[in-house]
Amino acid sequence: RSMSLNNLAASLQVRFTQRGVPSDIDESIELHRAALLLCPPGHSDRSMSLNNLALSLRDRFAQRGIPSDLDESIELHRTALLLCPPGHSNRSEFLKNLAISLRDRFTQRGIPSDLDESIDLHRAALLLRPPGHSERSDSLNNLALSLRYKFTQRGIPSDLDECIELHRASLLLCPHGHSLRSDSLNNLALSLRDRSTQRGIPSDLDEAYSLFLQLSHISHAVSRRDLAAAKSWATSTEKTNHGSALLAYQIALKFLDQHVTLLSSSSRHFDVVSMATSSLAVDAFSCGIRHGALTTAVELVEQGRAVFWTHLARFRTTLDELSMARHTGAALAEEFKQLSFRLRNAFDQSTEDQSPQTRQLTTQWDDVVSRIRMLPDFSRFLQPPLFSDLQKAAEEGPVIIVNASQYSCDALIVLSDQDPVHVPIDLTRAEVYELSSEFRSLAEHFGCSDQQNKLVGILRKLWHDIVDPVVQTLRVSNVRPGSRIWWCPTAEFTLLPLHAAGPYERNRDNLSQIYISSYTPTLATLVHARRSASQYASTQYFVAIGQGNPDRGKELRCVAPELAAIAQRLGPIVSSFTSLQDNLATVQGALDALNHNQWLHLACHGMPNPTQPFESSFTMRDGPLMIKDIIRSNWENPEFAFLSACHTTVGGKKSPDESIHLAAAMQFSGFRSVVGSMWSVDDEVAQEVVSTFYDNLADDSGKLNCTRAAVALHKAVKKLRRNNVPLEQQIVFVHIGV
Repeated sequence: RSMSLNNLAASLQVRFTQRGVPSDIDESIELHRAALLLCPPGHSDRSMSLNNLALSLRDRFAQRGIPSDLDESIELHRTALLLCPPGHSNRSEFLKNLAISLRDRFTQRGIPSDLDESIDLHRAALLLRPPGHSERSDSLNNLALSLRYKFTQRGIPSDLDECIELHRASLLLCPHGHSLRSDSLNNLALSLRDRSTQRGIPSDLDEAYSLFLQLSHISHAVSRRDLAAAKSWATSTEKTNHGSALLAYQIALKFLDQHVTLLSSSSRHFDVVSMATSSLAVDAFSCGIRHGALTTAVELVEQGRAVFWTHLARFRTTLDELSMARHTGAALAEEFKQLSFRLRNAFDQSTEDQSPQTRQLTTQWDDVVSRIRMLPDFSRFLQPPLFSDLQKAAEEGPVIIVNASQYSCDALIVLSDQDPVHVPIDLTRAEVYELSSEFRSLAEHFGCSDQQNKLVGILRKLWHDIVDPVVQTLRVSNVRPGSRIWWCPTAEFTLLPLHAAGPYERNRDNLSQIYISSYTPTLATLVHARRSASQYASTQYFVAIGQGNPDRGKELRCVAPELAAIAQRLGPIVSSFTSLQDNLATVQGALDALNHNQWLHLACHGMPNPTQPFESSFTMRDGPLMIKDIIRSNWENPEFAFLSACHTTVGGKKSPDESIHLAAAMQFSGFRSVVGSMWSVDDEVAQEVVSTFYDNLADDSGKLNCTRAAVALHKAVKKLRRNNVPLEQQIVFVHIGV
């Protein structure tokens, strides 16, 4: 039984390492405790059981930072080591484990004796792994890292010199193709950079960057280690102002793109990657701007934002196209899917990337990708779009990327027929974060008169610092007033109402009186939406789904009259009009309706989940219709969705750049045009907006046209302004897409 408990605990621990699900590590610890109780003092497996529990506690400490977990881990490791005297086969491993836990405690609490003991233990472990030992590289690396910590704390030059020599020896044991090579390159490069900083030796810095440069030659299926090393290279270039900065970001984002391709569409997998690379895209964009490489900046920020959505959309579309390609297309598509599935499972089942099975699958995966790229029209298979492709997003009006990085804040105007235009923003990312936090807090308490004054203050600041300089540049670029523009915000800018910015003074125009604003999470999604239907379908099937009596949440009395108003306006126009309300508006009922209708109006409660954004939902009669349900669907030719629900453009707190919110889920599921809300909507306001909106959505021929959605919303908001509706309700709705 103890062995079975240990095996299950170990599997949960591996899954936790891969996906970061807290309950997995909690259960693993409890199972290891149960196994330990079955191995009392004197039992042959007691030392291993102690070690396993200690490792699980250390993993939980790494995620949650609870000091008692690490203290217990250290005591368990000490007890396990006492049961492995000199000559015991597990002694070197147990020495290493105790040493690593002590080093972790040193980094948390700064107790010098912990680090000294860690170094002594690593030296003892290294002696038990002589030349030729399979784990020698690992021991060399561990001792070197502890010495680097000691150098950072005490500044003794000989510690850093020894650290460098140990890293050199470790790198020699990691030839090309070895899964730990990127780790070794990174560790040696960082140590050389530190010595160059301390002693001013140019050759050390040159060698450091020649090592980083070797990362660009990695051609196998990329692991998280490779991605972390490339990100370290990029961060290092910023610290030393090195000329390889732009290349470093290009490699890091290329690795991110490749690594995500091999992940399942699990939101847990996505969380692990997005947290590890949270600022990579925005910093890469800033780097491109600072180097004057404006088109490269656009390519990089596109590659590293909305990673989850982009991966899903590109994967679906490209494989469908490949399956229909002549000759070997279908066979290659199937081979690629099978190898991706097997390689994904191999990564899932091991925290290391160096098993023979993984190496063999990696080689096969690389080979099939190469063969696909040899087909006509597939030379850029799984590669991100070029600027020349992305520029097509601006065919109907300029797209303004507004970026917040720790290194600079910038706006970049992408135009259809000329080079991008840079507009500097005189704010720091910390100031943008403070502004977005202030606005988020304000949005939770809209309704009071003093809140109105605070809102105007924020909108004026947005105008003065960001939007007015952009508007002046648009005018110089001959973008005529009254035309459409698209905002593509990044980082904390995604949480701010750029569309509503203005001076809010008499005789001066706000943005909404100069241009008609829409949003897009990425340029690629806008390009795809433009391309997916050059002319709207001759048959138009519309479904209005309303849930005023959900299983949870207060009753919405406005739903029935809202749907009645839509039916009155659209019933005579569209080919088919379906209304689902009350008992018919269930999760499955909504999904089924979306399989048969291209046009959607949804009136219900919107429930954002900032900590688990994939669980954000629309509230139906029998439960929540979640983002994860929406993205599993494969609807045919969806055109337009009006989300008459609260908070439908509110995404995750941890990764605003990923745009994991209800409106984005609809757009990435194929809807070319979406209207959503940024905060709570007043019932009467929603009804008034909806009525005016649908009065203006049909074109001159009398057919609905989703490309008129932004103009229709603009007219509805104009009417609210004339009726003196509170400001926060005038600006709550936003348009996303074509």
